[in-house]
Amino acid sequence: MSLYFILLTASGAVPLLLSFDKRLQFYKQWKYVFPSILLVALVYIIFDVNFTNRGIWGFNPEYLSGIYLFSLPLEEILFFVVIPYASIFLHECVREYFPKLELPNSLNKILLIVLIILSVLVAIFNTDKSYTFYIALKLSIALLLALLLSSRIPRSFFITFLVILIPFLIVNGILTGSYINGEVVWYNNNENLGLRVFTIPVEDFAYAFSMILYNFLAIEQLKKWRSK
Repeated sequence: MSLYFILLTASGAVPLLLSFDKRLQFYKQWKYVFPSILLVALVYIIFDVNFTNRGIWGFNPEYLSGIYLFSLPLEEILFFVVIPYASIFLHECVREYFPKLELPNSLNKILLIVLIILSVLVAIFNTDKSYTFYIALKLSIALLLALLLSSRIPRSFFITFLVILIPFLIVNGILTGSYINGEVVWYNNNENLGLRVFTIPVEDFAYAFSMILYNFLAIEQLKKWRSK
């Protein structure tokens, strides 16, 4: 197995097995979760292919299986399924054991508005940095959708994301060069702010937040449509 594949297996195996836990019974949500994950993955993969071909980021073959689809390593495509699934599962676990753990609606709206403004400003002032501009714009749209849809998701997700950051720092840290020689995923620093938390570009935090939020919004809407 490649290092990237091992990281994905470690990230997804436990959530998948615990999906059948009698209390959580997360497998009953699969009819909403998997269609949403695949829809969001499709959008992110399209941009990933484009950015890889443009050299905005790339992959170290030393840590890959050597199997490619659409110019991307197989592991990178699986990333958009495994990591969202694990993140959604972790969010639901926290919600199951702490159902009242969420922000007041007023504070939630203030946070959404403030983050939308900040994201738009980051995008405006970094049009020359493709990764920074792309993720700032994508984050602002996700936050705006949550606000316009009056979604309840951010009220708890703002909190559970802090929990999700724990495995994120470990997995993404290794992918970006922590604890290993070189890196699994490399970045062209001319296309981002050049700011890192350990070895992780700051944009990756917004990337993870937006990707998971889009999944939650899709799940929420799918549940509403199926309940009609």
